[in-house]
Amino acid sequence: MNESQPHPRPSFWSNVAAVAYKEATVLRHDKAVLATVLIQPIIMLLLFGGALSNQPANVPWVILDQSRSADSRRLIQSIQVTGFFLEPGYVASYDEGQALLKHGNALAFLVIPSDLRRQRERNASQVQLFVDGSDPLSAARVAGYIGQIAAAFDGNRADPRATRPGAFEVRQRFWFNPTLSDSWFFLAGLAGMLLTNLCLSATSLGLVGERENGTYEQMLASPTRPLELVLGKLLPFVGIAYFVLFFALISAGLVFGYWWRGSLLTLAIITLPFVLASLSIGVFVSTMARTSAQAVFITVFFILPSFVLSGSMLPYQLMPDGVREIGALFPLRWYQIALRRVVARGGDLFDVVVPLLALAGLFAFFLMMIRWRMKPRLG
Repeated sequence: MNESQPHPRPSFWSNVAAVAYKEATVLRHDKAVLATVLIQPIIMLLLFGGALSNQPANVPWVILDQSRSADSRRLIQSIQVTGFFLEPGYVASYDEGQALLKHGNALAFLVIPSDLRRQRERNASQVQLFVDGSDPLSAARVAGYIGQIAAAFDGNRADPRATRPGAFEVRQRFWFNPTLSDSWFFLAGLAGMLLTNLCLSATSLGLVGERENGTYEQMLASPTRPLELVLGKLLPFVGIAYFVLFFALISAGLVFGYWWRGSLLTLAIITLPFVLASLSIGVFVSTMARTSAQAVFITVFFILPSFVLSGSMLPYQLMPDGVREIGALFPLRWYQIALRRVVARGGDLFDVVVPLLALAGLFAFFLMMIRWRMKPRLG
């Protein structure tokens, strides 16, 4: 009679524990996910704890020294010995120095007047400092350091009879962002972060989904070649990416009054290789991952360092050697450089040639990696 009685139904928590045990067992054997979970916190800890800093470093600057006196040379040397600045470049005119600021080849432009000695005799020495304000954090700190050095400068320290310091007054002017608005800095690079997130998230699950649905082999058996398959999967997202780009630009103008200064055609041209390079990274992740969970973890693992090291959240000029070079491997680094030159500085196609070539090279590299990953499966 006991045998005919129904077995008691397991409790709610027993069912939850059984499912959790099953999922934990599967996860324990998923080495890709476990490696990502362990490695990502370590990398982010090292980046934020030891590598990234708000202190200026490797600052490119140029000088128009119209005085060419001992005082001007000592002032330049006093700035240089701080260790925050690269070796200065020298220009022959205002136009040349301002052009370097516009093209992003210099963050600061120091002008020393020709009548410096006469000004010092009247205790009214002034120098001009033009700073690229499109990066407010770097601009404020660079201008602050130069201003402190000039205010404490003692040009007569070599003369033991001197009784007063020979400080300079620095007349500062910030270009491209006169008020040093932080929102302008982030809005200029907003499109790059949105497109990176879109492109990687949209394509990283593509081939994995085909494999999980059992249609991957059928797709490979079609007469199309791997490169044709990849490009066919990428092109539909290019149109969506352009929509996101112009939506971000127009929204920034309508909501915050921040309008682009450069050519929309230049933005459209530089956006294409960036979108293709980012999409190809997503496809490459999809060729490496065996499951959708792995693809998601690897994608997130790539997106976060890309935001940090590209310069979209923190100026890449402030990063130390080694870390700054690693950031150059991410497409977002080159795209945000191009965005700031066009959107913030009003640059043209000539100003984004280097980022354009770098993005095209990254796209070609990841296409080759995708073909290498897919070729064995076709054999």
